[in-house]
Amino acid sequence: MLPDLWAIKANRAVLMAEWNAYYRNEDEDEEQEEGEQSEGTYKITGRDSLVFLVDASKEMFMEGEDGQPSSFDMTMQVVRSVYTSKIISSHRDLVALVFYGTEQSKNPRNSFKHVYVYHDLDEPGAKRVQDVDALRGEKGAQLAAQTMGSGETSLGDALWCCANLYSDIKLRLSHKRLMIFTCRDEPHGGDSTKDRQARTKASDLKETGVVIDLMHLMKPGGFDVSLFFCDVVSPPEDESEMGLQLKPCDKMEDLKKRVRAKEQKKRAMARLNLCLGEGINVAVGIYATSVSARKPGAIRLYRETNEPVRSKTRTFHTQTGSLLLPSEIKKAQIYGKKKIVMERDEVDVIKKFDDPGLFLIGFKPMERLKLHHHIRAAVFVYPEEDDVKGSACLFSALLTKCSEKNVFALCRFISRRNYPPRFVALVPQKEVVDDGKVQVTPPGFNVIFLPYADDIRTLDPPHHPSASQTQVDKMKEIVSKLRFKYRSDAFENPVIQQHYRNLEALALDMMAPEEAEDLIMPKVEQIDARLGPLVQEFKDLVYPGGYNPESKPAAKRKTADTGGGAEKKPKVEVPEDELRAHVQNGTLGKLTVPVLKEACKQFGVRTTGTKKQELIEALIARLGS
Repeated sequence: MLPDLWAIKANRAVLMAEWNAYYRNEDEDEEQEEGEQSEGTYKITGRDSLVFLVDASKEMFMEGEDGQPSSFDMTMQVVRSVYTSKIISSHRDLVALVFYGTEQSKNPRNSFKHVYVYHDLDEPGAKRVQDVDALRGEKGAQLAAQTMGSGETSLGDALWCCANLYSDIKLRLSHKRLMIFTCRDEPHGGDSTKDRQARTKASDLKETGVVIDLMHLMKPGGFDVSLFFCDVVSPPEDESEMGLQLKPCDKMEDLKKRVRAKEQKKRAMARLNLCLGEGINVAVGIYATSVSARKPGAIRLYRETNEPVRSKTRTFHTQTGSLLLPSEIKKAQIYGKKKIVMERDEVDVIKKFDDPGLFLIGFKPMERLKLHHHIRAAVFVYPEEDDVKGSACLFSALLTKCSEKNVFALCRFISRRNYPPRFVALVPQKEVVDDGKVQVTPPGFNVIFLPYADDIRTLDPPHHPSASQTQVDKMKEIVSKLRFKYRSDAFENPVIQQHYRNLEALALDMMAPEEAEDLIMPKVEQIDARLGPLVQEFKDLVYPGGYNPESKPAAKRKTADTGGGAEKKPKVEVPEDELRAHVQNGTLGKLTVPVLKEACKQFGVRTTGTKKQELIEALIARLGS
């Protein structure tokens, strides 16, 4: 029995490609870029890893004020949230859960006392989510006390144990992060020997590339990070990342926000040079600040073993049936009834305009940039100091001056090799942080893709009676009543949310999936309460008396000719003279597939397929001679 199934597809020997096969649709390019950003770079650079190092002392299990959950319960909720998000977005990442300050010990080779490895470094799964769920709430605290207990604390041993977890992994790791959750600012109670050992081990971990973060929680009397932890945690990796927070977390949302800001690794779609002039280059990274969330594609399985199957495409000659190698396949374009055949290297030369990069053309005032110039999702530009020294300084100076003068930089942008150039506007954006010093908006340039002259269409809108000033004023009142502060992060996609809730229910053996709230449904009762009589007043101004816009229009009477049946679609016939003119001018491609099919029937042309290019070739062979 074969573990893989090979799907073999026979294609034509000579691929007749239209010009847009060389320069593909921009929407397809965007999807490819997004996919490569989330998967391609992921495969090349390795996997991300995250270790949760959680304090299991008695102080962590004390309930907060006003019925607030304990620090341990808050931590478990955050761990569960990260587990489920990793399963959805980055299932190949490695995650571990380790407790320190426990009475019982459980770790590889049991080399360290009072350290309990609850989960080894491995991919998150349904079983792990269930394990963390069991540690939540009052029953979870009782289970933790029975399983692990609370004992002496040696953070140095815990860090050493985490280092062993990393060393046991044979996979290539692109990013290693360790998060410490505790409510004690002096974990060793002033024991200088244990403090020194912990600082030494933390330094060793940081030298091996492990980033150590502190997620400190509220405790009576406050949390002073300067007593111990300021020497343990890692400095910010770059200017955009927040450093050690002095204020402890006292709410669940604050803790989730800090963890989310730390554990999400920023990946560049591309790293390019921003050329400001001859010999003046700034290294920048291109980032996607928002990517359309989609349901994952279905994985095909072999029905007898449930093993994933792979498909492989092979190209055969239609006449001889022989297998064709890539070097034997050419591409062609019909121009003036002639078939222009090109080699692959010739196509590559035609496609290449210049090397990838951003090339500064000039500056324009911000008022010259219009809303209708946004033809696709923007990307974000941020300096890469590691590639070219001084990039951050020069980039910051450019950003500051563009903001002061209220101008945008006009550039030519080639994102990748063999990609067509685009004109873009670099719009400056200042940094914004919230009250907790967590970055809300990063500093940098938003890259707005500008349309070419070919992309702009001249519309001929239909003419309708214009509204009177009284009607306009009444609608302004309605609009002002319905205004609200929009935040994109406040609205989740209900289809995707319900999809993952269904998967979660199946994976965790739940009785029924949790219902996803559709946040994009209008709140009719609240809207009616806000508007009051304004809607009826507007209807009275716009519609004639006795007219109800919500009533259904009267059904059209059926004609006697049709006999009550559905109308037949009219035949799409093209006169022979017009068809021959299309063949001579090479403009058959402008006709639709139904028209081409009808023309083939009209002239008795037999075709081997129903694709548009095949129909065109068959008509040319018949009428072009």
